[in-house]
Amino acid sequence: MKDMGSWNEGDWIAAIAAIALFAVLAIGGIISTRKSEEFAGHPRGLFVLFYAEMWERFSYYGMRALLVLYLAKFWLFTDGKSNLIYGAYTALVYITPVLGGYLADRYLGQRKAVFYGGVLLAIGHLFMAVEGMHGVTDPATKQADPAINVFWLALSLIIVGSGFLKANISVIVGQLYRMTDPRRDAAYTIFYMGVNTGAALGTILVGYLGETIGWSWGFGLAGIGMALGLVIFTLGKPALRGNGEPPVPLARSREWMLYGIGLASVVVIWLLVQYQDVIQTLLIISGLAMLAYTLYEAFKLPKDARERIFAILFLIALNPVFWGLFEQAGGSLSLYTDKYVDRGGVPTSLFQSINPIYIVLFAPMFAALWQYLGRKGIEPSAPAKFGYALIQVGLSFLVFVWGANAVGPAVMTPVIFVFLIYLLQTTGELCLSPVGLSAMTRLSPVHLGSFIMGAWFYMTAVGNFVAGKIGEATGGESGEMSKELTLAIYSKIGWITIAIAVVVLALSPIVKRWMHVDTLEDRHPEDDLGGQAQAGIDNQEAGFHPAVKPH
Repeated sequence: MKDMGSWNEGDWIAAIAAIALFAVLAIGGIISTRKSEEFAGHPRGLFVLFYAEMWERFSYYGMRALLVLYLAKFWLFTDGKSNLIYGAYTALVYITPVLGGYLADRYLGQRKAVFYGGVLLAIGHLFMAVEGMHGVTDPATKQADPAINVFWLALSLIIVGSGFLKANISVIVGQLYRMTDPRRDAAYTIFYMGVNTGAALGTILVGYLGETIGWSWGFGLAGIGMALGLVIFTLGKPALRGNGEPPVPLARSREWMLYGIGLASVVVIWLLVQYQDVIQTLLIISGLAMLAYTLYEAFKLPKDARERIFAILFLIALNPVFWGLFEQAGGSLSLYTDKYVDRGGVPTSLFQSINPIYIVLFAPMFAALWQYLGRKGIEPSAPAKFGYALIQVGLSFLVFVWGANAVGPAVMTPVIFVFLIYLLQTTGELCLSPVGLSAMTRLSPVHLGSFIMGAWFYMTAVGNFVAGKIGEATGGESGEMSKELTLAIYSKIGWITIAIAVVVLALSPIVKRWMHVDTLEDRHPEDDLGGQAQAGIDNQEAGFHPAVKPH
């Protein structure tokens, strides 16, 4: 324990985060001791889910903040390879919810799926604390250590566990309320605050321990956090009021068979995450198959519905562009920050907490902005908002490059430009992610609703893999990142993205007409709230505010 007189900025940030975490836990203790079935006007079950998801995001984003640094500094992969593995990992995290959501909807129910996913996640995060050999400086020898197979297994467990948990826990939130309950909007807002609270605190505390004391300390804390979330979810079962149970009575033999499918998936992912080129091939083949099926279904529909499918495809196609740049945060930008930014004693991983903190600050402002513009009749269309999102994420890299070059190649990049790149990326995110989710649920035909939402997350996965490929390029031929090459790539992708944004804005009036918003009909006239089908809330889906349907 350092003497407080010698604390640097990183120490103080971690201490403040620890105090904030204890404060959040104290509030949770007060809620848990109340005998009332409601707290602050909401079912107690909402706060059970809030704390369970908070701890899950605490562990996931804490581990994510360390991952690329751990790959490069401990396992001695090149910077380029570390970025590629990171991109493959995050891509798979966004694909597996398709499996977890399907099994929950058809057989397991959301509660059992979340519990099973939580068990896999807790084991996976704890396995991350197994480090293997220390003091080895030869990459080939280091990567031949048998303990690396435990590392791949840990990643695989986390990926599959996320698949079972991510798509289902937020569905239970909606099940706590009637469709016409006016509290649904506030409930998802409270839940989303738990998501980002966990993401911010986990990034800071797990990252701090991992970088200052030892990798196993950070990953171990992530595992403990997930275990606590699992305990809260289990003990809070009565507060869920029977929601999230299997749709039909589930035989024990079938239940264990489904768990076996989950374990078999871990084996498949264990292989895929090690062979990133295979993932790329699978993404291309399955992406083309999804496109062909979507077009096949589209041409069977009447004109308005068919053109809405075209609008959906246009929006979905922009997903990889945005997330390919945005997800540099956990990959190449993290390595650049570690090597070339004047951090003033702050551990590199802590900078990834900036995004969820910005989201908590700005999401309510964006929600209010869209509502204000909507009342004035001047709210931008969904494709126009996508164009603005791309402008902002492209501009974020150009501002960062300008700041780095302004001080000269031999000088460390001022830390203010890290805050600026995250600021522009977060405001861009708030123009795209919640808007895209809303558009998918509004525009898709009823019989394709789940498929379209799956396609949205699938293309998010593609974007994460693209991010890994961009990060790999910053390593150059040698695989080791250089400041000059990284800034050159950042400048190139920034300008290309802004050019794409200009095209998107030019085409947005056409795409808006394809949406045929004026002829959209309520699918369930008895429901007052739209967008309730949205699931998988996390810090990339911030600002979720279901729109009130007109009567």
